Amino acid sequence: MQCLGCRIASGAQPDLHIVYENEWVTCVLDIAPFNEGHTLILPKRHVLDVEELDDDTAHAIMAASQRLSVALKQAFSPDGITVCQNGGVFNDLTHYHMHLIPRFRGDGFAWSEPLHPHGAEERLGLTKLKLTRALHT
Repeated sequence: MQCLGCRIASGAQPDLHIVYENEWVTCVLDIAPFNEGHTLILPKRHVLDVEELDDDTAHAIMAASQRLSVALKQAFSPDGITVCQNGGVFNDLTHYHMHLIPRFRGDGFAWSEPLHPHGAEERLGLTKLKLTRALHT
């Protein structure tokens, strides 16, 4: 049994609203849109997280996001577009997908604050060191 994301990307899932497709990706309207035009970009090849994307697929996803951003701006005149993706346990499709969400001032979309203070802002130097070491291993 394919994952939900694979069924969407292959067009096998019923009641899809595909807005763009090529050999690498399928782009569909989100079934629970935050705003009108909220679109998902899914690779046709099964991938769970961003680090698993091959270069060709990653490029195709970014190219589709650029093309769709232009179309979303033309169709809905948003104040901006939020581009995001959720990995790991936050990936509800168990298949990589990028969200393109047309945004309007006052629409209620929020970058929330952490529920529990963690003090990460006080450890930026240490955080930089950890990341630069990880990038060079």
